[in-house]
Amino acid sequence: MKQSIFTIQSNEKLTDTVCKMVLAGDVSAITAPGQFVNIKIKGFFLRRPISVCDYDETAQTLTLLYKIVGKGTEALSNMKPPHKLDILTGLGNGYDTALSGEKPLLIGGGVGIPPLYRLAKNLIAGGKQPIVILGFNTKSEIFYAEEFEKLGAEVHIATADGSLGTKGFVTDVLKALTDYTYFYTCGPEPMLKAISDCAVTEGQLSFEERMGCGFGACMGCSCQTKYGSKRICKDGPVLKKEEIIW
Repeated sequence: MKQSIFTIQSNEKLTDTVCKMVLAGDVSAITAPGQFVNIKIKGFFLRRPISVCDYDETAQTLTLLYKIVGKGTEALSNMKPPHKLDILTGLGNGYDTALSGEKPLLIGGGVGIPPLYRLAKNLIAGGKQPIVILGFNTKSEIFYAEEFEKLGAEVHIATADGSLGTKGFVTDVLKALTDYTYFYTCGPEPMLKAISDCAVTEGQLSFEERMGCGFGACMGCSCQTKYGSKRICKDGPVLKKEEIIW
């Protein structure tokens, strides 16, 4: 974990509620896709934990995608360059790409999608062929699908209202796929359980939705596993399918 001051380079809306922020600063503490950062926002008591979407070690930039869900993230969305932010980086365990096999499956729903982007980049750089399933409520809420395609990933989209791609949920796409070697996922907890139940391989699940304070101190992120209770902010956010007790 490292505390640094980052400078906002850009902060724009991708949809009505999802924003993309690019910051310049020291990213050396970020070592794995799926890790998160904690942002101090003036006037708010708790730091805001947000997943890392991407980072560039050479340019020293950090990319975050976040959803406006309350006053804290609303305040964040209104910040303009060159505003400076106090950020703790390199938090969480991230995804283990060594277990992926040749054709890993990446499944994301809504704001569970951002941490999968860097994961896809790393897997492709390692010669893997990731398949990506992205889930949204409607076509108007879709973001970053083109970015995954530009990486060279095979992308499938599910929308609950059927306005684009498969009508239904990510699990409806998942059930039609069997040719994958491992899975990685992040999203709402009901989605994580449904994926775990119908996936034909082992995998890793990011429970970032449970992160509250970002330090595991509030105990609100506690998750039961075969190895006892784990706190998502301290022992996660990524847990393995085989260890989780639903």
